[in-house]
Amino acid sequence: ATKTPFRLNQNQALLTFEDEEVAQRLTKMSKHCVNLDNRTANVTVKPFELDMGFQFELLVTLSGKKINVSDIPELPIPEDWIRDKLELHFYKTEQAEGGGEIEDVTYNKGSGTAVITFLKPGASYNFVRCTKYPFCAEERWFIISVSPYFDFHLRNFQPHCRVSKKTILLKGIPEVEEDEESVQDMIEIHFQKPSNGGGEIEKIQYISREAAYVCFEE
Repeated sequence: ATKTPFRLNQNQALLTFEDEEVAQRLTKMSKHCVNLDNRTANVTVKPFELDMGFQFELLVTLSGKKINVSDIPELPIPEDWIRDKLELHFYKTEQAEGGGEIEDVTYNKGSGTAVITFLKPGASYNFVRCTKYPFCAEERWFIISVSPYFDFHLRNFQPHCRVSKKTILLKGIPEVEEDEESVQDMIEIHFQKPSNGGGEIEKIQYISREAAYVCFEE
């Protein structure tokens, strides 16, 4: 689930109702008289909207032609030679479990990594079962690591405005002597009563000082 933060400022409250019709009804009423600590407060209900966001689909697939290679030793030989040795190593069936002909080797000396691209589709699946391979260079043996290569495709990327139809934003709550929890209880009691246009509340969050971030889940 995607968590979306909302900044709740001082003397504001968020109320989420079980029935979205209650939230819509209270929003249309706009002004409400709430009894807080034997004091009548005129508060305002505002429609609740989260900031503009983006939604997309991320398609992840296991490549059938590529593998990642890491832990390649740094040797005092030209980079072209390392690429040639990697290509020969993964081409040999007795060492690479049937990798086969190689289309490309992309080598990064700084990170000691490489991407091996085979010519035959499905050749990379031969390396899924084992992650460590012996590698010979300059008459020395090393152990290099092999991991799957994943292809990432982003699709259906589009902006959208996220609205919680069951939530209302309460503004203009005055400062009173009661503690924050007591004020929250009084607000909840008021908006639960059907006579005030309210209903069952699923969640309430009231802030009397500074600000807080409330997360909404999609």
